[in-house]
Amino acid sequence: MGDRMPDQNLLLRELSPLVLEKLRPRLRIQNFAAGQVLFSAGDKTSNIYFMRSGAVSLVCELASGQMIETAMVGYDSVVGGGAALDDRDAMYKAIVQIGGTGFALDVDTARHVARDHEEFRKAIIRHEQLILAQAQQSAACNAGHTLNERLARWLLHTRDVLGADNFMLTQEFMAEMLGVRRTSVSIVAHTLQEAGLISYRRGHIKIEKPEQLQHAACECYATIRMRYEKALKSSASSTTVTERDEAARPMYARE
Repeated sequence: MGDRMPDQNLLLRELSPLVLEKLRPRLRIQNFAAGQVLFSAGDKTSNIYFMRSGAVSLVCELASGQMIETAMVGYDSVVGGGAALDDRDAMYKAIVQIGGTGFALDVDTARHVARDHEEFRKAIIRHEQLILAQAQQSAACNAGHTLNERLARWLLHTRDVLGADNFMLTQEFMAEMLGVRRTSVSIVAHTLQEAGLISYRRGHIKIEKPEQLQHAACECYATIRMRYEKALKSSASSTTVTERDEAARPMYARE
């Protein structure tokens, strides 16, 4: 791993020096390109991934080839962490939504450390439960809320997992992740832009007014955010968010 420190991933930052030293020699820094598939449903995954930047969409792929996002992971968590607990097949497809960097850890090492160190095992379980809760909330959101609300929620969550107000995303990708037509996303994005909540040009999105965008989003954004903050509040890596400014900045603040 050289002199690169893993403290830019929140799960790794939670760990004690003892456990981190067990992982450190096996953490391999990698670049991840947008559109890259890390693994597909049914695969025996060879690595789990700790992102430092960028975002990964966990998707359900239908027989028609259509993909719908169930959860999103950035530097806040782990991708494929369940493989550290047992020899299960992957339950979803993991595709890089926004390119970035991160660490790959081979599953043999992950399982060995999880077996020997309860702290690491509990951290993996906690983050896997949070991803499951996010997937359940997304299912309810897709069934019960308007596209306007869903897109606002999705953009805010993307902002959180990136820790940034600016990111590159095409309308085609957003439409695919939300399971709708591109023209529908285009109309809603234009509405949000006209309201001054976002700016969008040639695949570049900027969240201009996050607090107002949160008002446009459905309750699912606040629900997911609350669950993550509650789970991570005792960690030295989590950021205490006050009522005064909680809507005005990403959920996870970078140091």
